[in-house]
Amino acid sequence: MGSVSTTSLTTSLPVPAHADRLRGALLAADFTADGLLDLLGAPAYAALARSETVPALRATRGDSPLETLVRLFLLQEPVAYERAAAALPLTEALADGWAVRDGDAVRATVDVRPYGGPEGEDWFIVSDLGCAVGGASGIGTKDEGVVLGVGGASTTLAGITVRTPVGAALDLGTGSGIQALHAAQHATRVTATDLNPRALEFTRLTLALSGAHEAELLEGSLFEPVDGASYGLIVSNPPFVISPGSGLTYRDGGMSGDDLCRTLVQQAGDRLEDGGYAQFLANWQHVEGEEWQDRLRSWVPRGCDAWIVQREVQDVTQYTELWLRDSGEHRGDPEEYRRAYDRWLDAFEASGTKAIGFGWITLRRSGAVASGAVEPSVVIEEWPHPVEQPLGDTVRAHFERQDYLRARDDAALLADRFTLAPEVVQEQVGLPGAEDPEHVVLRQNRGMRRATRVDHVGAGFAGVCDGTLTAGRILDAIGQLMGEDPVMLRDRTPQAIRLLVEEGFLIPESLLPPAEGAPAV
Repeated sequence: MGSVSTTSLTTSLPVPAHADRLRGALLAADFTADGLLDLLGAPAYAALARSETVPALRATRGDSPLETLVRLFLLQEPVAYERAAAALPLTEALADGWAVRDGDAVRATVDVRPYGGPEGEDWFIVSDLGCAVGGASGIGTKDEGVVLGVGGASTTLAGITVRTPVGAALDLGTGSGIQALHAAQHATRVTATDLNPRALEFTRLTLALSGAHEAELLEGSLFEPVDGASYGLIVSNPPFVISPGSGLTYRDGGMSGDDLCRTLVQQAGDRLEDGGYAQFLANWQHVEGEEWQDRLRSWVPRGCDAWIVQREVQDVTQYTELWLRDSGEHRGDPEEYRRAYDRWLDAFEASGTKAIGFGWITLRRSGAVASGAVEPSVVIEEWPHPVEQPLGDTVRAHFERQDYLRARDDAALLADRFTLAPEVVQEQVGLPGAEDPEHVVLRQNRGMRRATRVDHVGAGFAGVCDGTLTAGRILDAIGQLMGEDPVMLRDRTPQAIRLLVEEGFLIPESLLPPAEGAPAV
């Protein structure tokens, strides 16, 4: 998460003057995601991701450069000066502020965490000590200006982001810079903003240590620093937690309820180029007497299509406990904890909030929608089931299919050819020994991992969709085979075909990727 306000911490930050030499030393020691897994083993590696350090401490009792770096940067343990000098260009690291000398030992000033890029890149995310997100008991800090490292939310956003080449990308509320780092791989120019100036410096460090090109770093709230600019991609993992004013600006937006997320979404439309995407993580209120889908539908800006996925819902007590533990309230005075709990529940009661939803919001700017030529496509759904990351291509394909379906009436649909998506399998459900299944389910084994129930006509139709015959000719053949009126089949089946296309089970011929060796159209 990024920040919307800040106070300065006392710790001075490193400078990236010799980041290339430090990066070379880290790589030479195999201080990478794969190197850590090999050194620690799967159980200790997984425990470290949960901020449990004991297994990693036990696995790094030797004196190799990799063990030294793990203890220094990940476990925040002092290491002997000689060991640090054998693993790092120590003179430069001390001069630039990555570490400090403490007698005969050396201590790290920041958390440097190996992070594997989507194409196998070896990157490093720099954050405040002890703030690489993980751990069941939360961060446990009340420092307003703290900068967090890699967590589940940030990797989720990175995974769902559409990765097509763009001229300009914006990472709003950059935090430690993970989204800016990803965007730097496919954007000519990256702008990263945050109200916390420390976060901007951490982003600078993350980019430099990862070997990425520099970003434009701007201090300010929401879209204020980039007023008037437009982008092909906007991403934000904002401080979305809905709280009664905790002051933890790295996670709480400082606005009432879900107003920060609403404002961010509503203002994004005017900052997108035609065809550009804006993608956010967000929390939203479930309010008595209001459908949550209607609440989110009102957020979608004019000129944009939207796909909003609710991944989780928590009642207000679960939500309160989660975030009180995140800030370490449960470890303090029990009476103060009860008072804080009461404040949260009082605020939720006053606003009529009965639960909080969490999920993904994707906008796509459309010139056709903005001009009124077509109606916007706004899909809002609840999907708490497992998915397969990365989902960027799945998100892009969703909007392409919406364009396709809007442009075709039933007659045009039946004149087109379709191919069954390669990851789809068929399941027959029924009693053991029964001659015929009770029903048939089509299931995706990748992406959103959707499943849909189809009748015998739908199953037969999907099974022969290989791009050879038009949908109309397939229905005619099914009608002859099953003794049904082909005209009636043509009348009643297009809606089912539309659903199979919309959910990605069938791919229209025009949306198929070009065959290997064939030129892209």
